[in-house]
Amino acid sequence: MDSSKTRSSKQKKNKPSPRRDGREAAVQFLFGCDCQDELHGTPEEMDSFWNLRQARSFARDFGTEIVRGVLSHLPEIDTIIRDRLQNYKFHRLTPVDRNILRVGTYEIVFNDDIPSPVALNEAIEIAKRFGTDDSPKFVNGILDRILKDHPAKS
Repeated sequence: MDSSKTRSSKQKKNKPSPRRDGREAAVQFLFGCDCQDELHGTPEEMDSFWNLRQARSFARDFGTEIVRGVLSHLPEIDTIIRDRLQNYKFHRLTPVDRNILRVGTYEIVFNDDIPSPVALNEAIEIAKRFGTDDSPKFVNGILDRILKDHPAKS
């Protein structure tokens, strides 16, 4: 039987890696913009966001890079996602799932610095943390379809 000391140490969560923290921040920023129907990501908006959300400098830089990448390819990213949805409408996606998919799609299709399997795994982990119980499986299914059409980078 676990002692209370052992249980409490198991329940403590480790800090996410700087890259995961950056990805999570990117999803949070895009989620906020999406909910306001303002997907712009101006420098002022980014500064305001980072004033509210603390992050190490690397995570901040990485998250900002992801947001800029997603926003610069947003029409293509949304089309790629839309084309992989089966019996589901893009506007019906939860804002959390939609923005996790946007980050994952950006990393798989447009970011040559991130191996595609890593991008897929990271999106699933973020879906576990921020989405519903069904989000990880749903995100995995959509990004797996995208990955099949865009050969894995290693």
